[in-house]
Amino acid sequence: MGVLDGKAVVITGAGRGLGRAYARHAAEAGAAVVVNDIDADVVTEVAREIRDNGGRASASPGSVVDPGYARELVDRCVTEYGAVDGLVNNAGLRHQAPLWAEDPDQARALIEVNVLGTLNCGIAAAGHMVAQGSGSIVNAGSLALVGQSTAATYSASKGAIASMTFAWAGDLAEHGVRANAVCPVAWTRLAVADTKPTGNPDDLPEHMAPLVTYLLSDLAAGVTGQLLRFRRGTLYVLGQTAVKHPILDRDHWDVHDIADAFATDLAAALEPRAPHRGLI
Repeated sequence: MGVLDGKAVVITGAGRGLGRAYARHAAEAGAAVVVNDIDADVVTEVAREIRDNGGRASASPGSVVDPGYARELVDRCVTEYGAVDGLVNNAGLRHQAPLWAEDPDQARALIEVNVLGTLNCGIAAAGHMVAQGSGSIVNAGSLALVGQSTAATYSASKGAIASMTFAWAGDLAEHGVRANAVCPVAWTRLAVADTKPTGNPDDLPEHMAPLVTYLLSDLAAGVTGQLLRFRRGTLYVLGQTAVKHPILDRDHWDVHDIADAFATDLAAALEPRAPHRGLI
């Protein structure tokens, strides 16, 4: 018996790297998988690999930036396999550039795939999941959300995904649907695009797949609204934004009072000035 026996899941960006690993692992755990990628050739090959290994899979090439296609993708899972029990929003882009050298068209494309693509698929899946009273959404986060120099657009997209994950978890909890995000470290095309990647060639995408399969399974029934960091040998939960102490109260603040507060009481609470170049 596999932990995903009887479940049907959609995995975006599943033609290569992490998405491919997630799709193969979910199928090995018993799920029927609809694999998506913008590249028809690679996604067709992944679906064929799964079927050749005795699993159930179908290929759905297309862009999740198109909300109409996102609905078709999720509807296909329901039509072919009877439900959509899981959605893994893995499709994403990354590029590096300091702010003054950012290309607006390239930045727009990244935001459209990473943020709107995730949102489009989430909207499409949530309707079915709420109606059936169960489901699990797993989003692709990144520790870059704290702000990585030379990757501001990518960082912003991952901050948006973290916020969506927390909000979705709140919206969906009473309907029996969960939403979490994973922040993996794996040697993929996106990692190589980082000017200072955190991983190395030993960090295989296959190492990351068990966490996603766990989150899709009923074993994770009590886990929602979490941002999880994972790499070989290391697993931990990232905290959500919180107020730092001390909290200063006065009846009146002028500019000099504020300057004095930052120079004294609030000085220790300030975030480090050094840019986040290397992310653990």
